[in-house]
Amino acid sequence: MRVSQGRRRPSRSRPTQAEQDALRESVVQALEDQGFDLAQRTVSAPWASQKDDLRRLHSHAVEHRRQVARSGLKRHQDRLIRSIADGTEISPTRISPRIVEVTSNSEEELLFRFAAAHWSIPVSSGYGRRLRFLVLDASNRKLIGIIGLGDPVFNLAARDSWIGWSRDQRAANLHHVMEAFVVGAVPPYSRLLAGKLIAMLLASASIRRAFRRRYADREALISERSLPGQLALITTQSALGRSSIYNRVRWNDRLLLHAIGFTAGYGEFHFSNGLYSALSDYAERYCEPTAKASAWGNGYRNRREVIKKALVSIGLPTNWIHHGIRREVFAVPLAAHTREFLRDETARPRWLDVSTAALSDYWLERWALPRLDSRGDFRTFDKHSYRLWT
Repeated sequence: MRVSQGRRRPSRSRPTQAEQDALRESVVQALEDQGFDLAQRTVSAPWASQKDDLRRLHSHAVEHRRQVARSGLKRHQDRLIRSIADGTEISPTRISPRIVEVTSNSEEELLFRFAAAHWSIPVSSGYGRRLRFLVLDASNRKLIGIIGLGDPVFNLAARDSWIGWSRDQRAANLHHVMEAFVVGAVPPYSRLLAGKLIAMLLASASIRRAFRRRYADREALISERSLPGQLALITTQSALGRSSIYNRVRWNDRLLLHAIGFTAGYGEFHFSNGLYSALSDYAERYCEPTAKASAWGNGYRNRREVIKKALVSIGLPTNWIHHGIRREVFAVPLAAHTREFLRDETARPRWLDVSTAALSDYWLERWALPRLDSRGDFRTFDKHSYRLWT
């Protein structure tokens, strides 16, 4: 994702020592406030071994995202709450998921953003190509969950090893892959393990066909090739370490989500609590971007480059983008021969054409209904407890 797209200036001014010192102090203070240990010029979270610990690490960035979202969403909150179910409004045997694609500047977009603001880790807006979906319950028109897809990163070791493709094959076929940047259920459906339902729906024909409608015959920006709009693989990552929701998600005898490894612990979330804006402003004024392809303009390639450039300039290690929190990576193949297709070993993948209804019926019988007695607290959920701002 290109962050800035201005003309490259022939020369940049130099920061004053006071500016460098002030920004360096802000970075150090912000990371320490989040709970990171900066000893030996590395970033580490020695106590982050449990999910509650990980939520605490993310809490600063989450709160910042909510404050940013406040101006655009608070005035709509009373109306958006109506799309959240009270527990008494759910009849489990009648749950009927319907996937609704989100369009820009719509009521659905507001509801998507409102739900995403409740996540326990900061939710990205997605990069490049982007598809967002609401999953609604047709029985009561309430929100079950959300799905957001964006362009995948070029390098993801767990994914690339699982596919087994070469660098050239990856460059040629990465457009057949999307990354799910948010997948999950909202309460009270989440109390019925609807998170597994939303994860299952990544494999639905509805998602793949929506991708084809949006992106078939679009021209790629860099290669200027006309792309066929065939989505063969979706990857996603657990929010908090090893995932209990994504593990063992099946439809009949088919494993839908394959656990394929862990991320290396690099990222930018710990600079997302207001700190990124200061780093970006500094980099724009004093650092030189190194975009690799002229078609992308002369700006920075991505947020990570912005942060690394600014850190170097103020005398801090670039390895501070390594926070050490490893997230489990899952692959959702959408065809019987997804890996062979991505390696150019077959031109005709056999698509997994499974309907939303078929996935929902299986989820209901396998996970939701058998747990009604143990998860009966869903009935006590009050939609007004979902408010973010008073």
